[in-house]
Amino acid sequence: MEDQPQSAVAALVLAAGGGRRLGGRPKALLPFRGRPLVEHAVGVVRAGGCGPVTVVLGAAREQVRATALLPDCRLVDNADWEGGMGSSLRAGLAALEPDTRAVLVMLVDTPGVTPAAVARLLTAHRAGAELVAAGYHGRRGHPVLIGARHFAEAAAGATGDAGARALLAAHAAEITLVECADVAVPDDLDTPADLARWTSAG
Repeated sequence: MEDQPQSAVAALVLAAGGGRRLGGRPKALLPFRGRPLVEHAVGVVRAGGCGPVTVVLGAAREQVRATALLPDCRLVDNADWEGGMGSSLRAGLAALEPDTRAVLVMLVDTPGVTPAAVARLLTAHRAGAELVAAGYHGRRGHPVLIGARHFAEAAAGATGDAGARALLAAHAAEITLVECADVAVPDDLDTPADLARWTSAG
């Protein structure tokens, strides 16, 4: 893995989903702009300024490893991926380097998130914020940034499909909400209609 500046914020791309509402098509491998969606997500966090990138795989993980071009990424297998996003967040947090000071959590199925949105969250963290979330017209969305002192609590509360929801709810008053509606779209890619819309837009 290439050297990263010590100040770089790590990125955690959660890409384990099986795409149940997409007919069982693993989300990491969905086509987007001619390549697997996981490549797009990794490219966004890197272009936004993140340092080391960890990608959590689950459904069709061997096919993802063989198909997607993910150079210099740490690939983590989540054997319990069917248990929901929480298990992927736990697996990803556990795989971070011990000196990681903050991590930006990116969902693979949010192709409307842009490098500009990622960069805004990193700027808020550099200004001192330990919990940062992208806002869309004042409503919290993705991605989110978690400071190291919250890692253990985030992992403990990551159950089912909740991800970091428990952590963010417990510390709602401490969250720095960074408005991103002018540079990003928060919509998940969950259904065939979503895929068709994003494919035509991409």
